This record gives sequence, structure tokens and C-alpha cells, in this order.
Amino acid sequence: MPIKRVLATSLTITALAVLAGPALAQSPKVWRHGMVEAKSDAGIVMMPGQGGFAEKRGLKIEYLQFKGDALALKALIAGELDSYEGSPGGPMIAASRSADVKIVGCYWPGLTYGIFVGKDVTKVEDLKGKTFAISAPGSLPDLFARTVLETYKIPISDVQFAAMGSDADRFRAVSAGIVQAAAASTEFTPLVEKQGIRMLLHAHDVAPNYIRFCTYMSSKTIKEHGGEATGFIAAQMEGFQYALSHRDETIKLAKQVTDAKPEDEKAAYVFDEVTKYSAVDPLMPIPREKLAWMKDLLTRTENLTAPLDIEKMIDGSVREKALAAIGAK
Repeated sequence: MPIKRVLATSLTITALAVLAGPALAQSPKVWRHGMVEAKSDAGIVMMPGQGGFAEKRGLKIEYLQFKGDALALKALIAGELDSYEGSPGGPMIAASRSADVKIVGCYWPGLTYGIFVGKDVTKVEDLKGKTFAISAPGSLPDLFARTVLETYKIPISDVQFAAMGSDADRFRAVSAGIVQAAAASTEFTPLVEKQGIRMLLHAHDVAPNYIRFCTYMSSKTIKEHGGEATGFIAAQMEGFQYALSHRDETIKLAKQVTDAKPEDEKAAYVFDEVTKYSAVDPLMPIPREKLAWMKDLLTRTENLTAPLDIEKMIDGSVREKALAAIGAK
């Protein structure tokens, strides 16, 4: 090859390398976020990562799905996640045992959940002697089921709990008659008539202070990756806000993520119910009164047996920086 061509080629390669340098340096950083197995609320839950909001903050959200939030909590404590979302019950119990888990915000402070029952159950008292499908101990389904029993003064010993993976698994179990009751997301409400079952109770009526989703990080992650943590929460806020104001796009994303059929009604039902109850708050508040209520509940149900100072498991610094980043008051 002629010397002039070699020099020209070398200069071109050098120029491309120089131009590519900033792009490589600015490639999105992966943020590992745990969530309960994607279902019909995925349009809201995953909009921050799927809608380009995380990318705008220099992040790529890697969604890691779990059968229940109790498993996601274990993954966070083990250092396998940067954050995860779930009910506060399990984290409170873990924090009381000195686990490094911090509440940084709660974007789904209302609980869109219910108790689904078969034909043999017409009232709450009929749950006595029945098999009740929940998830792992300390998970949302487990604690919500105990909340219902505690509210109606039904001893835990009067029912038989059966741990069954996801909400869909539990709903199928009650519709098939394998169990007589199940705690599950209200997204299945459109299917109850076809399945010959019904929703006995809605969480909004029996447990209005029960929080569905808070977001958790370890103090180590907040300290060592504070910039990314702020960017992640800012992306969450912007993504949730966008999802709530774009119904069709949110429903479409939920169906894509869950591979739902076009005629599937669950995603639309979830979106409309969230709107009806104002169940999602994009600014991710930390509702201390509701957290205090949950602590008292866990104490009464004997899930929480060690002292717990809620303030010590709250870290509002990431949220405050995220609010500033998106220009919110």
C-alpha cells in the first residue's frame, strides 16, 4: 500500500477513535432494578426504562423479574440489585434485623389488590377452614391476607395457607378450585365472571393505608452510586408521569411486555383503576403515616417481633435530588 494511503488511513482511524471516545464514555450505565413478575401494570412499572426516560439520564434499566417481592428483597440484600420495588412489609422485617435496606420513595402508595374466592365463600367468615393461596412469607400477598384475617378477627390457625408463585398462579388456582381463596392483583377482575369466581374484598376498602410499591436501595448503593441513584429516581418520576397521561401508549406497552392478546382487557382495567383511586403518585412520596400503620399491623400479626425505627430505614436524600433534577417542587 502506498505510504500516502497508509498515512491517510491511519489519520482516518485516529479521527474516528477521537470522535468515538466521548460516545463510548457516555454509553448508558446499567442499573439493575428488581420487580415482581411483569403483568398488566407493566406499562406503568416499566415506562421509565422502556420509554427512554432512563436513557436521557445516562442509564439503562435492566429489569430483573421475580415471582414475589420477598425474593427481590433477598437479591437486594445480597448485592445483586441496585434497587427493587415491593410492599414495605418484608423490608421492615428485614430492617428490624439490621438488614441494609432503605426506602427512597413510594410511587404506588395505594393498593390495587383483592381477595378472590370460589363459590363456597360468600362472606369473609366463610374463609375459616379454607385453603388460602398466598406467596412467600413476608410478601405482599401473605401480609395482605393476614391483614384481612386480622381485620375480621379470624385466627390465622383457622385457615390453611398455600404458597403459590405469582398473582396469575394464585388466580388460576382459585378458578380451578385447587384453593378456595387467593390474594392477587385486581387486574384479574374482568375475568371473574367467565371463571365462575368473584372478588370478595378490595384492598381500597379493607386496608386503605396498605402501600403497594415503595422503591428500596441499600445505603452502600446510595453512598457509592449517588449520581446514578438520583438519575434512576428522576427517570422513574418522569416515566410514571408520562405513563399516567398517555393511556393508549401505556396499555400498549403492558400488552407488549406480557405478550397479551389484542382483546385482553386487563391492562386497560389496571390503568383505569389506578386513575380512579389515584393509586400512583409519580413524585414518589414517603408516606410516614401509612408506614407507621403498616408497622403497627406487622406487630399485631406478629410478623414484626424486633424493635424498628422507621426513620432509620428512610433515606429521602435521593428523592430530594431527583425532584430538583426534574424541576419539581
